[in-house]
Amino acid sequence: MEPGRASTQLSATDARAPARVRGPIYLDHHATTPCDPRVAEAMLPYLVERFGNSGSRLHAYGWEAEGAVDIARARVAELLCAERDEVVFTSGATESNNLALLGVFQASRQARRHVVTTAIEHKSVLEPVRWLERQGCEVTVLRVPRDGRVREEHVRAVLRPHTLLVSVMHANNETGVLNDVAAIGRLCREQGALFHTDAAQTCGKMPLDVRALHVDLLSLSGHKLYAPKGIGALYVGPRASRGRLAPLLLGGGQEGGMRAGTLPVHQLVALGSACEFAMAEMQEEGVRLLRLRTRLLDTLRERLQGLHVNGDLDHRLSGNLNISFEDVDGELLIERLQHHVAFSTGSACMSTSLRPSHVLLALGVSEDLANASLRLGLGRFTTQEEVDATAEHIVRAVEEARLPSTRGNAAPTRAREGVRP
Repeated sequence: MEPGRASTQLSATDARAPARVRGPIYLDHHATTPCDPRVAEAMLPYLVERFGNSGSRLHAYGWEAEGAVDIARARVAELLCAERDEVVFTSGATESNNLALLGVFQASRQARRHVVTTAIEHKSVLEPVRWLERQGCEVTVLRVPRDGRVREEHVRAVLRPHTLLVSVMHANNETGVLNDVAAIGRLCREQGALFHTDAAQTCGKMPLDVRALHVDLLSLSGHKLYAPKGIGALYVGPRASRGRLAPLLLGGGQEGGMRAGTLPVHQLVALGSACEFAMAEMQEEGVRLLRLRTRLLDTLRERLQGLHVNGDLDHRLSGNLNISFEDVDGELLIERLQHHVAFSTGSACMSTSLRPSHVLLALGVSEDLANASLRLGLGRFTTQEEVDATAEHIVRAVEEARLPSTRGNAAPTRAREGVRP
């Protein structure tokens, strides 16, 4: 059997859902996806029988591992429409984001010391940018319009002759809104700035072509596309190579000197397998998820008043729904719902914080609405029955969490979207 190819061939509609203990309905796929059983099956031999180090060049164990790594790299590259040698394996999108931002800065020997990003980025972009600022780098953090969509004209307004790097995520991890990445990338190329995008939420969910997007650096994470946690990659295009990106980890010279450390062959096999399945199934999966999301939103609109959709509903990931409710006690809403549905109120990385989502606040959502918000992420194994049950749980939880002064005023009204395209 070819390394990394699962023996069980299933379509998106009949794929076996991973076994899970009885618990809440899982609608938190932006935080993490379950490992697809086909991916786990492909990975398992490289944990047991095929355990060699891909850096061992003198015997068959190493050759077999090296071959598996080559196949995995080719599958990631194919998903991105990139070349194999443009894929650098990392531990995930957080490391990839750090390598892109800090690596470009550390390698820069020019007068270009200005970095542009947005207020809605993941913390693994915002925190490195703040570190760069402390090192004397000029930083511009773009404000974002109410619809949550970053466009080319927003970036054009802040570019400077000495802009070194622009980092704008492909899709927001909370609202699911898609940014105008291709136009922004084209602008950066015209102005001589490097362009990085965090594509952790879009990779494997929609077609990606790094050339068409005009990106120089692109981050992805395996656990967002049904591979295990702890593996990811950074696409490094021609304009970002040739000494324009410094490594953060030094050691054995792996990954072309860009990222030292023994490669976790089993995880790479899983990532390659996940990319292969994603390529084959993403179109069908996207249509199915959009149908389920529409069904969920329509039900909630019919039965609840004061519902707001956060972010542009037309330019967003098909499995994302981010909603807020007026006149609702946010803490009580979470308490009533969390034992029935697995959801988020913001980024999973910030789930221990009691502060409202920085993304929703950046969109102009009030603190009260941000605190009474739900991020629902549908995924590969979500069923219509689960969507219908979720709607019932949300309706009941919202009604129980209504502030006393508004209870009994239950006439449903059409949901007000926080956006207009």
